[in-house]
Amino acid sequence: MPQLDIQISIEDEGWPEEPALFALSEKALGAAAEFLAKEEKQPFPKVAPELSLVFTGDAAIKEINAEWRGKDKPTNVLSFPAFPLEPGKMPGPMLGDIVIARETVEREAVDLDKSFDDHLTHLLVHGFLHLFGYDHMQTDDAERMEALETRILAALGLSDPYAGQDPII
Repeated sequence: MPQLDIQISIEDEGWPEEPALFALSEKALGAAAEFLAKEEKQPFPKVAPELSLVFTGDAAIKEINAEWRGKDKPTNVLSFPAFPLEPGKMPGPMLGDIVIARETVEREAVDLDKSFDDHLTHLLVHGFLHLFGYDHMQTDDAERMEALETRILAALGLSDPYAGQDPII
């Protein structure tokens, strides 16, 4: 099973304590890494690649989203690969950063009638796939990425987050 060096930074009040966030993140990302290695033949370096998880709030992610994506609004998750990577290619020692906004996750979880932890798990998997070069800019890419997310979440015992929806592009 691929190993990951997960670094956590909590930058907003209201998030669960670091040990709980680490345990949830390790489970979600470990399952995603294992799935990619087995099912997608994704290579991993011998030394565990590092990724940074930043747990922040809407105000901070709104600034990041405006600066990097030109969208002046909060979002749930942003991913910043350390290096450009295509799916199936060997990553370097640094995978990149995943930034998640607590208030947006909370609102979406309520709207989706899901637990906070289940929705956070989905967003961690989604962000992780972006670090490996998956995206949802075109319909076929979105379908591929969403199918991977659904299968990884199923391995964790979670339901299909896209059931009944068109691919999100």
